[in-house]
Amino acid sequence: MTEKCQAVLFDLDGTLIDTAPDFIRIIKVMCAKHQHPAPSDTAIREQVSAGARAMVKLMFGELANVTEDDPTLLAYRQEFLDTYEADICVDSRLFDGLDSLLTHLESQGIVWGIVTNKPRYLAENLLDKLELTERCAVLVCPDDVKHTKPDPEPMYLAVARLNEQLGRQLQPENCVYVGDHIRDIQAGNAANMRTILAAYGYIPPEDQADLGSWGADNIIHSVAELTALLGDWTDALADT
Repeated sequence: MTEKCQAVLFDLDGTLIDTAPDFIRIIKVMCAKHQHPAPSDTAIREQVSAGARAMVKLMFGELANVTEDDPTLLAYRQEFLDTYEADICVDSRLFDGLDSLLTHLESQGIVWGIVTNKPRYLAENLLDKLELTERCAVLVCPDDVKHTKPDPEPMYLAVARLNEQLGRQLQPENCVYVGDHIRDIQAGNAANMRTILAAYGYIPPEDQADLGSWGADNIIHSVAELTALLGDWTDALADT
């Protein structure tokens, strides 16, 4: 890793936090309520990073081909989000090993933050439940920008906010972005950040064989690999 890197930014669901257990639970609740067969736990997990609409379409197959502004889809989406908000963090946790990695970054004076497509009110609630709010240096959500990932606007905003808060002069190329969806890699690359694909995240099997085409600078398959990759860089940076 280059010594010029000074910040690590993460996607949220499927990269930093394993939120799938809570989504599996609430989807089963909704399916029972509407007398629909529930998708398998694996199928749900693979759709988490694709967002609320994708999970609603998974639950209600008859909506698979409707437009994104379809009234029925939007109504189910709102019910889904309301159900999730009411009980957002029963089983969600940092992926094993990530708390130690965050602690290492913090000990080296390297800031970390989150750029997510999760709505701010949900992201803030989740971080608060997991006692991560004070540790996270910046949180950028769809509410904050006109164009969400894969557009680079959220990435640029994260850097601008870090500079404002910390009095630093970071550039996007000084930052690493870690994500588990192709739009994460596209956004990071478009912003000229170093990108790391978290292949341990919520990636469907049909995409697993083609991860190299996503254009990430590095592909890691476990938090241990991520820790080693970032650890080499942070130890070098600490010595400069």
